[in-house]
Amino acid sequence: MKELKIFGSILAVFLAFYFVPFQNPVVSGAVGEALLMTKDYARNHVLLCLLPAFFIAGAISVFIRQQAVLKYLGAKANKVLSYGVASISGTILAVCSCTVLPLFASIYKRGAGLGPATAFLYSGPAINILAIILTARVLGMEMGVARAVGAISFSVIIGLIMHFIFKDDVNTETVLETAAEGTETAGISRPLWKDGVFFAVMVALLVFMNWSRNGACLCGSVDSIPELIGWQGDGSFFGKAWQFIFLIKWYLSAGLFTALGFILFKWFSREELKDWMSATWGFAKQIFPLLIIGILAAGFLFGRPGHEGLIPSSWIASAVGGNSIFANFFASVVGAFMYIATLTEVPILQGLIGSGMGKGPALALLLAGPALSLQSMLILNTIMGFKKTAVYVSLVVVMSTITGFLYGMIL
Repeated sequence: MKELKIFGSILAVFLAFYFVPFQNPVVSGAVGEALLMTKDYARNHVLLCLLPAFFIAGAISVFIRQQAVLKYLGAKANKVLSYGVASISGTILAVCSCTVLPLFASIYKRGAGLGPATAFLYSGPAINILAIILTARVLGMEMGVARAVGAISFSVIIGLIMHFIFKDDVNTETVLETAAEGTETAGISRPLWKDGVFFAVMVALLVFMNWSRNGACLCGSVDSIPELIGWQGDGSFFGKAWQFIFLIKWYLSAGLFTALGFILFKWFSREELKDWMSATWGFAKQIFPLLIIGILAAGFLFGRPGHEGLIPSSWIASAVGGNSIFANFFASVVGAFMYIATLTEVPILQGLIGSGMGKGPALALLLAGPALSLQSMLILNTIMGFKKTAVYVSLVVVMSTITGFLYGMIL
């Protein structure tokens, strides 16, 4: 079977190069967009966003005690506590649909229940406080409120449905596998507060290294976004605080990096650091290759924001006018397969609404787009299997479609 898959992959690549009309301007332009999107991702996401996420995920899988994960996020944990912790954790991190994947994989490997783990998986990229605020300022207060209520509700509802559908699967195999690896003794001799400081420093590094001019927007934050959407900032206390943090973010990051070096040197043994690096490399090997393939495919099909891929943006705009079920479903599917960096969904939607996109489909794309992408689907398949991935993606798309349709009817 393995050899058959290898042969199939080789055959597919051969047929693509043999039959695809690369000389066609549309196709060659789409190829260029795929390469440029991958270049943008490499420049804006990998070093300051994805790489720290890999290290945090590796640390979770090695240093977080399995009993703690089972207590707060396990399948048998108190539902209010587990889903509350999962949603809040995702909100604090405010990462994109790709960066959340190694973090999701790490807590899932440590024995987190599928329901709380998928609640965390959705909440990380979807419940971004700054993105919700900008949505309200640019697209209207009702759209901002609808996005906030929808995203928070989705994380809990999707998690509960996933738990109900796969209630017989308590992640037993990964729990036993993790216990057998012998990593459960890691950090036992250290006080719990030291592990807490260690993780707080790493999360703070992830946040401050990616702090943009007008707030903490992670993973592909672009300083020109405020100008693009017409928000120059305000003179409020919070606006000035954000600007001040942006000015000193590299000094803060340097201080945190120094503190992290001290912590690793003083509090961790060489064997623990070796286990950490091994776990981090394991997540990178599992996730990064599929991530690049997914980005290339998304860039080829849809292009970068403001640029054309193989599928013309005019087709998309014409298909999401009005408030039909099809328009909302189409917006959800397109949003699910596109790669949308944090905050860029706001100017993208501003342009689509100006081109005739209905308010219902706009909300549907807001709820599905940031939480999913083609590359995240490919990676989720390797983490929790095809069936669970298909159900999770279907839930996001269907719930986004229904919510967008109802929102459009109310308006």
